Amino acid sequence: MMRHLLILPLLFLSTLSHAAEFTALRAQQSRISFVSEQMGVPVEGEFKKFTARIALDTGKPQLGTARIDIDLASIDVGSDEAYEEVNGKSWFDSKKHPTASFVSDKVTCTAPGRCEVSGKMTIRNVTREVKAPFTFKPQGGTLLVEGAFPLKRLDYGIGSGLWGDTDIVANEVQIRFRLTLSK
Repeated sequence: MMRHLLILPLLFLSTLSHAAEFTALRAQQSRISFVSEQMGVPVEGEFKKFTARIALDTGKPQLGTARIDIDLASIDVGSDEAYEEVNGKSWFDSKKHPTASFVSDKVTCTAPGRCEVSGKMTIRNVTREVKAPFTFKPQGGTLLVEGAFPLKRLDYGIGSGLWGDTDIVANEVQIRFRLTLSK
């Protein structure tokens, strides 16, 4: 009997150590990037500035929430000329629309450590539903959340005029995220 009484607190502590809520973004260890295709050639880039308010409990990931705001002018596409173009009126028009945002509606888990987040993505004042599969993995005192999803740029009015031709720049852009969270 005494032996069982000693085991109960250990089981309780073990459960607490496996289920934890992670809410603080470690920006220096996190990344939001993309791959687009220009005339059949993959072009990679990333956004250097973004904020994320995320709450993910590893014991109840389906209750997770997220809001991510991306500073569109922080885009890095490898050259000053490309930077000026993508921030101009034909693309992001980042002076008029400085931020893209994602707000989650629901998290559905498919397997341990594998989920899909659904929510609303807003770019250039256009809001669309998106779904992004992701994995999460505890690493010491942090949680690594990684995923990718396709986004159709023309749905948001990104790339008008000559840039609206999908033979020049593909409509589908692969968005990738790697977020490190702490408790």
